[in-house]
Amino acid sequence: MNNERKANKKKKRSIIRGVALAIFAIVILVSLTLTPGKQKGLKPGDMAPDFELVDLDGNTHRLSDYRGEGVFLNFWGTWCAPCKREMPFMEKQYQTFKDEGVHILAVNVKESDLKVDSFRRSYQLSFPIAIDKTEAVKDAYQIKPLPTTILIDPDGKIVEIVQDEMNELEIKNYMEMIQPK
Repeated sequence: MNNERKANKKKKRSIIRGVALAIFAIVILVSLTLTPGKQKGLKPGDMAPDFELVDLDGNTHRLSDYRGEGVFLNFWGTWCAPCKREMPFMEKQYQTFKDEGVHILAVNVKESDLKVDSFRRSYQLSFPIAIDKTEAVKDAYQIKPLPTTILIDPDGKIVEIVQDEMNELEIKNYMEMIQPK
């Protein structure tokens, strides 16, 4: 009888623990998917959030100023090896497309002016480079890995989000994709 009572208690404890664990798992899943205020993330077809940044030469860039033209918005860091590899390809395609209504705006994330300017000079980059010192633009675009490139069409809509290194042909194809018709 004593053994039977112990077995019943053990069984009840196991059931209670299982139910508690299931409830805990459900609460976690619900909180992850329904947390108020969390954005679902930008996706192709969304309007690109407007922003204002100042480049290394002191020029102000507002995304809305580029309406009617394509924007190749590249988030990067000087320490990022894939960023270093794609920059020369970006420069070459910038020279091809800058007079065709496609602009590159490179946004460095929170590094010093000196470090970014040194990088620009060593890679002989001529497209505008701004530094997102407060990470406000990075956060607005929900940027995680670097490099990430947001391709924006002349209407200000996101066409594609590329979260990886690109080769020269890919950069060329993306620039053609956002070129005004």
